[in-house]
Amino acid sequence: MDHRQLKYFVAVYERRNLSHAAQQCYVAQSALSRHITSLESELGSVLFERVPRGMEPTAAGIRLYEHARTILSAIAAAERDLKHGSTQIAGEIVIGMPFSAIEGIGLPLMERVRAQLPQARVVLHEMLSYEMFDQLLSGAVNIALYYNAWPDSGVTLTPLLIEELYCVGRADLLGEDRSAMRFEELLALPHLMLKQGNSRSISTQTRLLQNLHEHAVMEINSINGLRKALIAGIGCILSPKITVRDLLASGQLMARPVIEPTISRTLYLGRTAQQSATPLGELMRRMILELIAEEVDGGAWEAKLISQTEADNHQMTARS
Repeated sequence: MDHRQLKYFVAVYERRNLSHAAQQCYVAQSALSRHITSLESELGSVLFERVPRGMEPTAAGIRLYEHARTILSAIAAAERDLKHGSTQIAGEIVIGMPFSAIEGIGLPLMERVRAQLPQARVVLHEMLSYEMFDQLLSGAVNIALYYNAWPDSGVTLTPLLIEELYCVGRADLLGEDRSAMRFEELLALPHLMLKQGNSRSISTQTRLLQNLHEHAVMEINSINGLRKALIAGIGCILSPKITVRDLLASGQLMARPVIEPTISRTLYLGRTAQQSATPLGELMRRMILELIAEEVDGGAWEAKLISQTEADNHQMTARS
């Protein structure tokens, strides 16, 4: 198996058609077919089913595609790193963030990237926290910010901040009293949640999550849809203030602290353990950390920063 075979395989997989893939790779269709057949023989697995309209990947083909993307991405990163050296920050990097993180640092990050990295291509990808882990391991995302990450030997995690969660909704639903409410009181209100797969981004407490889901009046797999439902007064959510910062400032929503128990969540920066450090990747990591610190220290992001010592202790615990 070599780099060229993997490139041809990925082209066929994504195009689902030998002719189209051959045009993309600037190679004869017969030669491309021979490469695929040779790869199947070498691996001892059928990678595609030949159907009248093209090529459909088998289960083995789907598994190989995930490996091939990671390998080709790593090769491309190595080529860029060696070509540009340490004198020029260039190349492409994909950063995954949940809506809350984009709300917190998305705009200043884009402004800083444009000003400081004119030769780089930085892709900012919004996704839900529960999607980040698979995206990191597949190589689709190089750096990810996500909540309440679970330890894994394949991912290097750095805890960044802890933020308290509030009961957020319209004043006519929560009442004019802005004092703290007990968790049991929150359950008595019509409660909205993101889909169950994203529950871990709210809390790691299994019993608490079960209570939330049992009492939820609706699950919405869209941050924008959730915000619209809050504005319409359909229900309330358990959320940090950053997610609805603009709606709180405008007075459309209000937030009440939750006690018994007080609930918080931790934001992590994740990178694959086998990913080699590049100048662009290190610069983006530092830039993200600096922007988060600025937003928290300035009071725009209501949270508690995790010190480097605390982060190191956490990483030691996760590895043990």
